[in-house]
Amino acid sequence: MRFPILACSALILGIAATPFAMAQTARTPAKSPPVGGEVRYFTGLGDILGDLPVDAFIREIHDGGKITSTVLDVCYSASMGSEHKDRFAVELKADGQKLSGTGQTTEEKLPVTVSLTRKPENRAITFQGKITIGDKTSEVTSTDNTDSDQREFEAAQNTDDSITANPADFTELSPQSLALRVKRENFADLLKSLRNDDVELSLDSLATDCAALRSGTQLVRFDVDPQRAGALLARLKTAPGVVAAGWTTGSYDTERAVRVPAADWRKDGKIDRDHLASALAASASKILKAQAASTKWSDTTGELTITMKRPNTLVPSLNLTDTLEVSALVGPEKPGNTDRLVIWLGVPTTTTRDETSGPHLNFADSAAGDETENTYTDDDGLVQGIAADLKGQRWDAEQAAWK
Repeated sequence: MRFPILACSALILGIAATPFAMAQTARTPAKSPPVGGEVRYFTGLGDILGDLPVDAFIREIHDGGKITSTVLDVCYSASMGSEHKDRFAVELKADGQKLSGTGQTTEEKLPVTVSLTRKPENRAITFQGKITIGDKTSEVTSTDNTDSDQREFEAAQNTDDSITANPADFTELSPQSLALRVKRENFADLLKSLRNDDVELSLDSLATDCAALRSGTQLVRFDVDPQRAGALLARLKTAPGVVAAGWTTGSYDTERAVRVPAADWRKDGKIDRDHLASALAASASKILKAQAASTKWSDTTGELTITMKRPNTLVPSLNLTDTLEVSALVGPEKPGNTDRLVIWLGVPTTTTRDETSGPHLNFADSAAGDETENTYTDDDGLVQGIAADLKGQRWDAEQAAWK
């Protein structure tokens, strides 16, 4: 359920919270179209900065048959393969078919000069000319451009942050996964403050993407122990520069979850982790026909890792060992203390090693070089078996209810 990394791509498609900004900086409010004006967008501009990955569009305001305003908005990578982005939004003045304007990039403060010609050709528009950023000039030839209206453009740019401040429950969201939208000028200070909160940051959310450059805000995601999530979120909502805060999606699937009565697994008002870990390890070991080796809770994310071992049967005489790991996240069914807990189960993984005494075999095709690892595939029986052993319920996706 984690969000994948949002990055500006060479698909020339603006991903923007406020994509119609009319100014040179991403934080300047957009100008309202004139009364009676119609806004049109061109998004398929091609490789307008050579080989650099670019996310760009042209925004026009039409009043009757006349174009009253044109803005070229370009977000681009500083170099091939670079995660560093820069952006400019230049208002172009018209002289017949010629469009020209100057401006400055928001990050590197490089001077920008744009000189284009807008030519209607076969019910489409061709843009030709030059764009100079700093001391580098790029030739522009973009043909067969058709426009879209405001509704179509916004639908294409829509990015769902999935930040929910007050979720009814955690069937779609994760009790450990939080997200904040922060003003860019406060972003670094907020990250520094999280050093004191023992959280696990999503590294991809640290990159400044085109949406951040255009909106002036940045999204940060992180996981934290569900038992601390509510209090931490309440504090961060009031932190400088935070404009939105809440829970978001995570890495576990509700279809691999078991709902159990909370009273059976609580002690002194908190989850009895020792009792629950012991029960989950015993159930998983029985179902997977393995021997429990260890259980460990993460103080950072609140996840439980269950480790089990069993003989590998590929070549029985070698006495190889399979080590199985199953992760689990335990949290409330909904924010706050509730009468139900949900146990989200990860997909088991299996690692094969030679643990015999003396010289041993090493296996290829693995990151470590001395073990093989694969994902356990036929494990619906694990979720079903744990639900039965813990007298819990499973999620029925068709009925959208616990059964």
